[in-house]
Order: sequence, then structure tokens, then C-alpha cells
Amino acid sequence: MSSQRGAGETAVLRLRAVSRVHGQGATEVHALYGVDLEVGAGEFLAVMGPSGSGKSTLLALAGGLDLATSGEVLVEGRELGALSHKELAAVRRRSIGYVFQDFNLIPALTAAENVAVPRELDGVPARKARSEALAALAEVGVPELADRLPDQLSGGQQQRVAIARALVGERRLVLADEPTGALDSGTGETVLAVLRARCDAGAATVLVTHEARHAAWADRVVFLRDGRLVDQTAVSAPESLLTAVPAAGGPGSGEAGEVAGADGADTADGPGDAS
Repeated sequence: MSSQRGAGETAVLRLRAVSRVHGQGATEVHALYGVDLEVGAGEFLAVMGPSGSGKSTLLALAGGLDLATSGEVLVEGRELGALSHKELAAVRRRSIGYVFQDFNLIPALTAAENVAVPRELDGVPARKARSEALAALAEVGVPELADRLPDQLSGGQQQRVAIARALVGERRLVLADEPTGALDSGTGETVLAVLRARCDAGAATVLVTHEARHAAWADRVVFLRDGRLVDQTAVSAPESLLTAVPAAGGPGSGEAGEVAGADGADTADGPGDAS
């Protein structure tokens, strides 16, 4: 496992005193309180905490899908709250890959077309965008699904397509909200190996998970409770965790499951945090 990487001047994501409040008056709900956090280039960060602790809110703010009530969210030095709608959309397409819990695939498009969408929206020629999409699908082990529609795919297959869409192109920040919830144990470990490899190639990844064995892939784990960052720790895990997982495309071996602490198939964690 890679050692913890400090963010410092290479920080891809910075949260400075970030708070998020929903509603007003009697209906006011504080989802996050004054969170300070940095994620460096090449760093794999896991975020853990009970349901309603603010994990999904943190990801939404980091990905520019929501804006902080106070504080600053910066991606590669650009403060998301200061950008126009057009500028923010461009940052999301070019710099941020987001893996949603509910896939968000476009029903009328094939798997390859879904993966290629952000590249085509960014002006990449259709042929090149498809080539990049096919490479991303191969990276997550499902190249044979390229021409299938979402309703022809299982939940686990749809999730792998969604992950390929988050990885396509040169994404500097990958945000993953329980990305293995619809996957069996072996395939889930393969996906985590793909995310780990992207970090080792220089991207920053933030993974929200309830699973300690998935957090073990990270360089660092932070813990949220009631909207506050209450603790963080570096992760130390055996290097064999990386080599025990087979190449993308096949189910995990028993050895990988033992190293990761798996004793059966993953179970979906259900809807995202209330916050």
C-alpha cells in the first residue's frame, strides 16, 4: 500500500472552513460544520461515518454538485463557488469524475456512449471519445458491454459502466459514493484496485464507504459525525492487497477476499446519507 501523501502545494481538493446548511429557521439542518480538508495529487482518501453524518454532502460539494453555505471549496486552485455556471460545468467535465450510488446512466445510450458523453460535451471528436470510452470500459473489466443499453445490464454491470464514465479522460479528482454497493465481493475489490491505480498515476480519489475493508485501500481515512470531521488516520495495509486482486474482468480470488477481510458478497448500503 502506498504511504500517506501530504497534500501541501500539490493539493487537488481543498475544503476551507466549509459548512452547508439546508433550510431556514425551524427547518434548518446543518449538514456540515466548518470542515477543513485537503487531498493531494496521488492520494486515496476514504471518508467514513454513520448515515446522516455528512459524507454524501461532502462529496457533492467537492464535485460542484452543490455549493457551500460558507467557506471555500477549491479544485486545482479554483474556488468552485466563484465560478459561473458554464465554468463550473467545464471543471466537472474536465477535472472531476463522479461515481453516483444510483448510476445515472442515460437509458437511450449504449454503455460506450454513456462513458463518452463527458468527452464529447467537452469538444473531443466522436471517434476519439469512443476510443477513450472503450479503453475506460476495458479498465473496469467490461469491454464486451460497450454496445449494450443500460436496461440490458445488471446492477453490477451498470455500476462498472458508471465508474468507467468517471475515469474516462484525464480526471484529476475522482469522487466515489459507495461505488461497490451493487458489486459482488471479488468485482468490488477489482474496482478498488482500478481506483488505487489511478491514484498511483497521480489522480486524487475520495471514496465514501461504510466498509472498513474498502477503506483499507486508502492512504488516509477521515471520520465524520454529525457534520463534523472528528478524526483521521493514515492506513497501513500489506502490499499483497494490491497483488492479490486479479486483472479487471474476472471475479476476485479467495486470497483477495481474505486479505481484504471479505467473507462474502457485498451488500448494498441503500440510499445516500440524509444529509
